[in-house]
Amino acid sequence: MGLLEGKKLLITGVLTNASIAYSVADLAIQEGAEVVLTGVGRGMRLTERTAKRLPVTPDVLELDVTDESHLQAVHDELASRWGRVDGVLHAIGFAPQSCLGGHFMDAKWDDVSVALHISAYSLKALTAAMRPLLAEARGSVVGLTFDATVAWPVYDWMGVAKAAFESTARYLARELGPEGIRVNLIAAGPLRTVAAKSISGFQQFEDAWAGQAPMGWDVRDTESVARSTLALMSDWFPVTTGEIVHVDGGFHAVGG
Repeated sequence: MGLLEGKKLLITGVLTNASIAYSVADLAIQEGAEVVLTGVGRGMRLTERTAKRLPVTPDVLELDVTDESHLQAVHDELASRWGRVDGVLHAIGFAPQSCLGGHFMDAKWDDVSVALHISAYSLKALTAAMRPLLAEARGSVVGLTFDATVAWPVYDWMGVAKAAFESTARYLARELGPEGIRVNLIAAGPLRTVAAKSISGFQQFEDAWAGQAPMGWDVRDTESVARSTLALMSDWFPVTTGEIVHVDGGFHAVGG
């Protein structure tokens, strides 16, 4: 029997097979879970094509996390299909180019607000939409972050958004714990995903990890992150919530 046998999981953020979310979906299916993916806008077709590479091709539901009607529609579909949701992966993030790449002082509120809405507030929005289904299963929400305790080069307003994201997770853990819903985060080291490639200067992260992570770091190893994510979604962490698990080769624990 697999670690997630019989579990029903909603997984966001699959674009290509290099996506962390793709590795999560792939391993979840291998471990016995039934999976539904989400996609949005022009990326929807890409998600649908990538879904066909998984061991079992999951359905892809349209979800713009800034659109309440989309959130309600996904809830209604999963309520009808499953009646519960055992796990939700939040792997959504976006910031306009003006908010990244060393332009911290130049970014305007109109752009910053987009980054905060999609990359931070959406954790609350998605969790709230799935709340009744998660409560039915005493389910688990896991989000992906990049350690927001320090100011990184070139990460700029996305770093601010991740700090808000991490705080949001703690507040959700406090609010939803009495309903049996766990909310935890994975702080992954830098991985060569589509999102990472869009950040000018991303090579600086790769260089830093290569030189300092005690266990070393492979920027293509999304499976290690997937394994940790699914452990938090499993029954093996029944009373762990509000936690940030670092999957970064130990980089966070050592000085410069």
